[in-house]
Amino acid sequence: MKQPVFKFASLISAILLATTACAEPSVPNSVSKSASQNTSQNAQNTPAAGKVSATIDSQLRRVLTQAGIKTQITSISPSNLPNLYQVDLAGQPPLHITADGKYVIQGELQKNPSKRVVTETPARSNSAQVGMPVSAAVKSAVLANMIELKNMSAKTPFFYTAVPGVLWGATLEGVPFLLSDDAQYITDGEISVIENGQFTGLDEEFEKRKNQSVFKTLDDKQLITYPATSAERAVIYLADDVNCPYCRRLHQQLPMLNAKGVTVKVIGYPIYEQSPAQMRGIWCQADDSSRRKAFDKAMLAGEMTPASASCSADYVTPNREKAAGLAVMATPAIYRDDGVLYQASFESPEFLEFLGVK
Repeated sequence: MKQPVFKFASLISAILLATTACAEPSVPNSVSKSASQNTSQNAQNTPAAGKVSATIDSQLRRVLTQAGIKTQITSISPSNLPNLYQVDLAGQPPLHITADGKYVIQGELQKNPSKRVVTETPARSNSAQVGMPVSAAVKSAVLANMIELKNMSAKTPFFYTAVPGVLWGATLEGVPFLLSDDAQYITDGEISVIENGQFTGLDEEFEKRKNQSVFKTLDDKQLITYPATSAERAVIYLADDVNCPYCRRLHQQLPMLNAKGVTVKVIGYPIYEQSPAQMRGIWCQADDSSRRKAFDKAMLAGEMTPASASCSADYVTPNREKAAGLAVMATPAIYRDDGVLYQASFESPEFLEFLGVK
């Protein structure tokens, strides 16, 4: 069940899901009055100290106006996120934007309540590191400065973004967030891109590189693989849950995809309450062939194969935790091996086009 980085923070903005996806079951928001008070006390949208030159101010106003921002811009000042400027909008959450106007984050900043233990500013990332996991030293420093955030651990993934000094992270439940590399400020926003005067959506290059980095960490032996049965033309990673009806519908297409040269690698990604134990039973099967047969029975007939008494291991959770960096919001989540997420119905003609097969 996905929880926000801060118990008092607002939930991630609702996303529109295609009708071929299973979202995680939601729970009522039980934020207490005191937690709500903490929100207002801890939201840190007061700009960082310093001034913005008239040239930068004018340039950013022009870029945002051309990109379609019609809300009144009340002020522009240095942001508490490194290498960004905060753009305050009348009646809207602020924007945080790079000086060249290319990268934009919209969201309220939260001040990390943890004591700052590591005070040195880490070496900032370069363009070659975008989408790569942060160094061990940076991760250690970030976690040391997040001690009060109980859902942060050594397993929490952090990646360099295209904005030096701003890191991308995700809880093990797959909830994404952005933070300054000193871990002092956090937001549940995402980085968007302005190109040719228009918002083009999320930073796709970062998403691709990040997802490729995640794929490299997965234990291939703990993926259930359906190899192409003709010359391989595409490889996809599939985050699947045995109780997701849309996952089961997609599973019916696997023989067709294999015949067209598509290799499918299944990441066990349980999102329903009963799924972890059921999927552990499948992954406990003795070999690849037995796992595929057990998985087929679950997906095609709804028949679950229990784990044998001799299997006490959990072969699902390690890859599931590594896949937190994919920030899966619904299953089935379908990725090409180049890191691109498919964001439409797998029952539409665009799916085969996405895979480059006919």
